Amino acid sequence: MKLFLLTLNALCLVFASQMSYARHAAILIDASNGNVLHDVEATHSWYPASLTKLMTLYVTFDALSNQQIHLHDVMRTSEHAAAQPNSKLGLHHGEHLTVEDAILAIITRSANDATVVLAEHLAVTEDNFAVRMTAKAHSMGMYNTYFMNATGLPNDWQVTTARDMAVLAWKIQRQFPEYYGYFSAHSFQFKGHEWQGINKFTATYEGAEGMKTGFTCASGYNLISSATQQGRRLIGVVLGGHTSVERYNLMVNQMNHSFAGDYAVIGNINTMATSNAGIPPHQLECGSGAVHSEEHEATHYKSHRGKGRNLAQSLKVKPRHTRRAHH
Repeated sequence: MKLFLLTLNALCLVFASQMSYARHAAILIDASNGNVLHDVEATHSWYPASLTKLMTLYVTFDALSNQQIHLHDVMRTSEHAAAQPNSKLGLHHGEHLTVEDAILAIITRSANDATVVLAEHLAVTEDNFAVRMTAKAHSMGMYNTYFMNATGLPNDWQVTTARDMAVLAWKIQRQFPEYYGYFSAHSFQFKGHEWQGINKFTATYEGAEGMKTGFTCASGYNLISSATQQGRRLIGVVLGGHTSVERYNLMVNQMNHSFAGDYAVIGNINTMATSNAGIPPHQLECGSGAVHSEEHEATHYKSHRGKGRNLAQSLKVKPRHTRRAHH
């Protein structure tokens, strides 16, 4: 009997582990009114990974709008910023770049070093900037979001929800239309080199307007996307894809179903319950020495192109655009 119970317990643990591994979170909203069209555990706690940088950009756009900083302000790279892990531009201690350079580096390459340079320019230290990010998030109604750094590099206390990330994306669109166009960039020029973007949804989906990718082992593959078709704009969030291709396919599927009219309104993002977010799952076991970065995400996508045919068939190619950073 004891052996039977031990065996049963082991099987339950395996099953629970598989169920946890199979989870993801998602939400899709109508950007014209905040109506929720699709919801999968949208208020459950999750690790944001590089989706964090969307809040870094929100705070930056807010400072630009208030003329506290300007696009062509020149910033100096600190030792702390230069020491950030990949993905990054490879900035050296003392090297300079503009605010606009940093914005484009974040959007196209998810560059950690440029992100920290921007954070320190706005708040002297990255820790100070993280406090500002969290305060701003809570003032916007992102009650289950806490930031400990500007980049999204792994930190157990840095958490969010799909619902909160959708609120953030929606606020950026509505409050900063003059800067929202940066998200459509697929590459940018810096120091004579063209840096290609890593967001495949933005590059290929019909009507895609951009936003942000994210990856760490704990979070899995994350994505925030916005797209407009026939005058209708949607914002989607996917957290916890197990591969890059799965993350893009989940986004494509929810976008396609909504644009086709398959989803009915199930609520509004402003009135969703925000309590009891729970503990974020640890989505992937990457093993020791694994790379926790968007650079890993980009190379992973290239190495799995053969497995991504369903994605390629689902997406419609759109013209590419290049932005040039000014110096």
